[in-house]
Formats: sequence, structure tokens, C-alpha cells
Amino acid sequence: MKKPGQVFLVGAGPGDPDLLTLKAARALATAEAVVYDRLVSPEVLALTPPTARLIPVGKAPKNHPVPQERINEILVDLAQGGLTVVRLKGGDPLIFGRGSEELAALKAAGVPVEVVPGITAAQGAAAVTGVPLTHRGLASGLRYVTGHCRDDRPLDLDWPGLADPDTTLVVYMGAANIAEIAARLIAQGMPASLPVLAVASATTPRERRLVSQLDEIAADAAEAGFAGPVLFVIGQVVSLYRSCPAEVLAMLAARPLRDAAYA
Repeated sequence: MKKPGQVFLVGAGPGDPDLLTLKAARALATAEAVVYDRLVSPEVLALTPPTARLIPVGKAPKNHPVPQERINEILVDLAQGGLTVVRLKGGDPLIFGRGSEELAALKAAGVPVEVVPGITAAQGAAAVTGVPLTHRGLASGLRYVTGHCRDDRPLDLDWPGLADPDTTLVVYMGAANIAEIAARLIAQGMPASLPVLAVASATTPRERRLVSQLDEIAADAAEAGFAGPVLFVIGQVVSLYRSCPAEVLAMLAARPLRDAAYA
């Protein structure tokens, strides 16, 4: 009799494999199939078993080669075929990752599924840049928002509520719309001079950073030409930014990778 399959919805963290949870690493070590997103770093993918089947299903702005419904079907089919499946998502699987939709689809199909949380990109960026997400006297609250809507629809956010200078605002997937986001926040009264930190590929050897202010961040980010996922931290806490020690980045760059075919 064929063994029953199962799915682990695993948060791959912000990119540095050392930031995987122990539970995530254990799940990954048992994987017979790994279905992964574009935001999962090659350093994390290098930890997959050599025999595991690697299936990319990543999306990019205005480029969704594998629709969400098909991803759900892939997960169900693999598990019903008796495989142990790891669904790898950047950051945490239930924060802006549509993991809840996959969780619902798997439960509806009767597939055993377990969620393994991960460190979010915001937490990872805060750790490596030294910019706290909250700080006494600077930020008493924190909000995460997505800067990109499904099916590339116009942004429909709570602009008056977000324009609070006493709250740190973290924008995920906002590179394409940061000009509109900044303009909307300023129109609602957020100071144009409010500092902003942009971090691309946080916690990986490809990490890049940019400190600007709200009315200049769009132009500065465009000029910098960041590649890969970009996270924006908007708020007074950015005034605490300190450069990451050079030896830390050198250590990340020197970390060896195992060759893997990501297909």
C-alpha cells in the first residue's frame, strides 16, 4: 500500500539559511519534493536533499507563470502521490505569501498539512541593519503592508491610517509602487522628510541598502537599481541606522553553496 503523503508549509526566512528554524530545517531534510517561491534564496535551496524533486512556482510583478490555483493542485497531487512535500515560502508562509489559501486547499482535499513559521523579511532586515522596528520614543507601533496587489490591481490601502509618524511602516514588494506609496502618505500628512530604509535581498550575500527620505525614496531607489525583493522601512526608527560591519557581509559572501538544479 502506498504511504500517505503530507505537506509542510515552511517559512524559509529572509534568505540566510542560519535563520531557518530547527523545525524548518528538519522538514526540509525529509522532503521528497520541494515547491518553492522566487523569494527563497539559493542558500536555503542548497539545503534540500540531493534526491528531492525541486519545483519552481515563483511569481514576479506582472509575471505569474504558475497561477495560484495550479500551485494548489500541484501540492495536492504530490501529497496524494505519497510524497513528503515541503512548500517553501520566503519569510513566513502566512504573511503576504498566500499560504492560507494553500492551507485551505490542502485541508479541503484531506491532505495532512503542517505550518512551520519563519522569520519575516522585516525581522531579518532589522537584525542585520540594526534598525529596530519599534523603539521607545520613536515608534510605539508597527504595521506591515503589501505594496503590490493581486492581479496587479491598483493599491487600495488605508492611507489615512498608515500616515502615522509614530508607527513604523514596513512595505513588502513595494519597489514598483514606492513613488505612489510615498506620495499618498505625504498627501495624508506624513512628513516628507521622514527617513526611509530600503533593503534588497536582506541577510544574503547580495544584500544592498539605501537610506533616503519619504519624498526622495522613489528617485533614489530607481537610481540605485536594486535587483531582487526590496523591503522599505518607513519611520523615525530609521534614524538609528548604522552600517553593518564589513566582516559580517564578508562572512555571508564566503559561505559555500552546494550545486543544485533548481528545476
